[in-house]
Amino acid sequence: MALGSGEENAAGENSWVFYKDRPEWKDITPMEQDDGPAPIVMIAYSKKFKDVYDYLRAIMRKDERSERALELTEDAIDLNPANYSVWHYRRIILKDLKKDLKDEILYCGEIIQEHPKNYQVWHHRRVLVEWTRDNSHELKLTETVLDVDAKNYHAWQHRQWVVREFGLWESELSLIDELLQKDLRNNSAWNHRYFVINHTTGFTDKVLEYEVKHAQDMCGKAPNNESAWNYLRGCLLEKELSSYPGLMQFCERLYEGSIRSPHLLSFMRDIYEDQLEQGCENVEATLYKALVLCEALSMEFDTIRAEYWNYIARRMKSKFAPHDETNNKTAEATGGAGDDPNL
Repeated sequence: MALGSGEENAAGENSWVFYKDRPEWKDITPMEQDDGPAPIVMIAYSKKFKDVYDYLRAIMRKDERSERALELTEDAIDLNPANYSVWHYRRIILKDLKKDLKDEILYCGEIIQEHPKNYQVWHHRRVLVEWTRDNSHELKLTETVLDVDAKNYHAWQHRQWVVREFGLWESELSLIDELLQKDLRNNSAWNHRYFVINHTTGFTDKVLEYEVKHAQDMCGKAPNNESAWNYLRGCLLEKELSSYPGLMQFCERLYEGSIRSPHLLSFMRDIYEDQLEQGCENVEATLYKALVLCEALSMEFDTIRAEYWNYIARRMKSKFAPHDETNNKTAEATGGAGDDPNL
C-alpha cells in the first residue's frame, strides 16, 4: 500500500494533475487530516497522497454521490487499497448511481491480483457477488490466486463462502486432490477437504473408510506432516479411536519402521487413553505404554511442549492408575523412558 513519498517515483508525481489544480474540483475545499494538537510522529505522506485524501475527506463529508466522487475513490484505492472507509464509500456511490456492477467486478478482480492478501478488497468482492448473485468468475479467481499462493487465507475463505452460498460443490474434491499432489503439507487444502465433505456427503461409514485410508497414505508419505494427522483426527472425532479397524495397526507399522514423528506418538497415546476410557483389561500395561510415549515426547520428540506432555502424564496417572502401589510402579517404570520402548 502506497502511503509515503518512497512509494511513488518522481516521474509519476510530476505527470499527475493534482485535484487542487483541476477546474471541475474548484467548488470543493480540501479537508486536511486532523492529527490532533501535538502529533508525535507524523506520517510523511507524498504530495499526491495528501492531495487525494484531502479531497476525499471533503467530499465524504458532503456525502456526494457522483461520477467524480467514484473516480476519486479509485485514485484513493490506488494509493491505499487497505482503506476500508474508501471501499465502503465506493459501494454507497455504486448503489446510488445504479452502476453496472460487471465493470466493478472486473476492477475488483484486478485489485485482488495486485493485493491478494488485502481484507478490504475481498470483502468488497463478496458484497458485489451478494448484490449481483453472479458467481461465474469466483472459482476461477480463487484458483488463480491459489496458483500463486496455495495457502492464501482470503482466497480460501472466499471460495468456501461461494461454494456454500451457491452449492458449487461438484469440483471441489478434484481441486483439493490436485493441490495435495503438489504439496501434501497444504493445511489449507486439508481444511477445505473436511469442509467440503462435512457439508455434502458427511462422514458416512463408506466415506470415512476412504478418507481414513487416504489420510493414512499421506501420513505414511510424510510422517512429520501435522496436517494429515490433524485431518485423520478430525475424520474420527465421532468414533472411538481404540476400536476403529486397523488404526492402531497402522500406527504400529510406522513405529516399527523406526518412525518417531511427534504426531505419530501423540496419536498412539490418544489411542491408549481411549482404550483406558473404554475399560480395557490390562490397565497397568496400557497406562505404562501411554506414559512412556508422554516421556518420549517431552524428553526428545516434542520438547517445545515438554510441560504439556508432563501434565498429560500426571493427569493420566491420577485418573487411571488403580491404586498408589501401581502409581509408584508406573512412575518407576517410566523413569528411564529415554530408551526406545517396546510398544
